[in-house]
Amino acid sequence: MSKMMKAVIAESTGGPEVLKLIERPVTAPGPGEVLIRIAAAGVNRPDIMQRSGALPAPPDVSDILGLEAAGEIVALGEGVDAGLTGTRVMALLKAGGYAEYAVACADHCLSVPDGISLQEAAALPEGLFTIWHNLFDRGRLQPGDRLLIQGGSSGIGTLALQLALAWGAEVIVTAGGPDKCARLEAMGVHTIDYRTADLVTEVLRLTGDRGVDVVLDILGGEMVSKHLACMAPGGRHIGLSFMSGMIAPVDLGLLMRKGLWLSSSTLRPKSDDEKAGIANDVRAHLLPLIGPGKVQPVMAQAFPLARAADAHALLESGGNIGKIVLTTEKTQ
Repeated sequence: MSKMMKAVIAESTGGPEVLKLIERPVTAPGPGEVLIRIAAAGVNRPDIMQRSGALPAPPDVSDILGLEAAGEIVALGEGVDAGLTGTRVMALLKAGGYAEYAVACADHCLSVPDGISLQEAAALPEGLFTIWHNLFDRGRLQPGDRLLIQGGSSGIGTLALQLALAWGAEVIVTAGGPDKCARLEAMGVHTIDYRTADLVTEVLRLTGDRGVDVVLDILGGEMVSKHLACMAPGGRHIGLSFMSGMIAPVDLGLLMRKGLWLSSSTLRPKSDDEKAGIANDVRAHLLPLIGPGKVQPVMAQAFPLARAADAHALLESGGNIGKIVLTTEKTQ
């Protein structure tokens, strides 16, 4: 195992051009931690927000970007089961995924399902943790529920819609343009082209005027009022991010009349114990749904670490369907 590794940091706040490939010493795992030789790392919007300065990283974590990765465990910290050495895992990380090695809490690692490659596995942890905690736990999605996903062609959108379908829900997604809508419809969902259709009108048409039971929202802002208008009584609105703004006008009278419930949550501030609890639920409920012929990550494109700027530019453009990952040279 090398003592040095390649990694990607943002030299300053700004656009994709501020990302730089550097060399750093490989960090040894501490108590309860493992060292992963990374094959691939997922690229997520929080990475973009950190790079741009919109959402700075906590002061106690590495400046190496990346909140999820997959690879092989090559070293163990004190108190970790010796049998984990050499196993393939995918992990939720505090930071450091854009690198050849990363340290992870052993309790935040998930076994890679049979038939899933390490590149595909790298596209899963952030989505699985986020979807379980927000959609299934807080959102209480039930078989037979109707679910609206804003941004169905994103990495988290394509994963959430498959998991919801496997759970027995009926799914409606938004996407931009006929090509994206056709691709998503082939996955078994209803689609709404947000460029040409009115969201409220289409949701009510598709649900016989009842509305949806759960909304998974990545937009926030003024779109929240539209979501409330197309929700069924007792509906649950789950905010994942705020691409259209963090201030949302809300009709409290409508909220009361329908008995609606608004929630928003993010993983990064949660304690290690909270994340370990979510990991246990993911292992029990979601991992059995993943594999060939079942739920699989939709992969948009893989870039080497040296082209992290291109990966960020693609994600910001919105041109991807599915997940973007970065791969180490060892997997090229």
